[in-house]
Amino acid sequence: MAAPQEAPRLTLRQLLRLMVERGASDLHITTGSPPQLRIDGSLVPLRTPPLTPRESKTLCYEVMTEDQRLRFEKGHEIDFSFGVKSLSRFRSNVFLQRGAVSGAFRAIPFEIRPLSELGMPPIVEELCSRPRGLVLVTGPTGSGKSTTLASMIDKINSENRHHIVTVEDPIEFLHSNKLCVVNQREVGADTSSFKDALKYALRQDPDVVLIGEMRDLETIEAALTISETGHLVFATLHTNTAAQSINRIIDVFPSGQQSQIRA
Repeated sequence: MAAPQEAPRLTLRQLLRLMVERGASDLHITTGSPPQLRIDGSLVPLRTPPLTPRESKTLCYEVMTEDQRLRFEKGHEIDFSFGVKSLSRFRSNVFLQRGAVSGAFRAIPFEIRPLSELGMPPIVEELCSRPRGLVLVTGPTGSGKSTTLASMIDKINSENRHHIVTVEDPIEFLHSNKLCVVNQREVGADTSSFKDALKYALRQDPDVVLIGEMRDLETIEAALTISETGHLVFATLHTNTAAQSINRIIDVFPSGQQSQIRA
């Protein structure tokens, strides 16, 4: 009697479609566990056998370009984004754990929702019309920082004739040129670092600059310089309150400069 055949494995694209259909925010690929979906904040495993190291690698590599695979194999982790036609865009982080390839994939809608649908107070729309300054969108992971920033940039793009430069790692929401010219630069693909991209941003005649995340001293210094020279800068920080955001920025600077920054 022939042994029963195991059900065929789903491809990553099939898993991503299942993720969107079930309203999940994230998909997790990890060796020794079945694929898991984050639904309403909790991880829900699919009813499939645990993934082997080879299967985890095959799934994660399915959507990576040759260049991305080389960068991953050299650095052991990589951020990137991609789109699946008629489905959604996705932000991805592929990494090694205990020598095996793992991945986390988050869904990003193709359509950018207007600020009016996000329930934002009127001051948020007003900030989009400021001619200069630094606007920080803060909150914990998954709180909607990227969605909010995308909506703010889209509002500017729809109402002004400006040059918008974004520096992201990776690019999440795609902006077409409406009234504005929008240049989106991805760290690793279009520029070597936030530092280098922001160094040259002022030479690109921008009106608005978006910084995907202020991670270090050099990026924060560049953001402050760009905003102080007459440009409108948007950026994110992983903090829970406005007070924490200010303290995080100040704490990054050497102690001898902190009083100057605080002033």
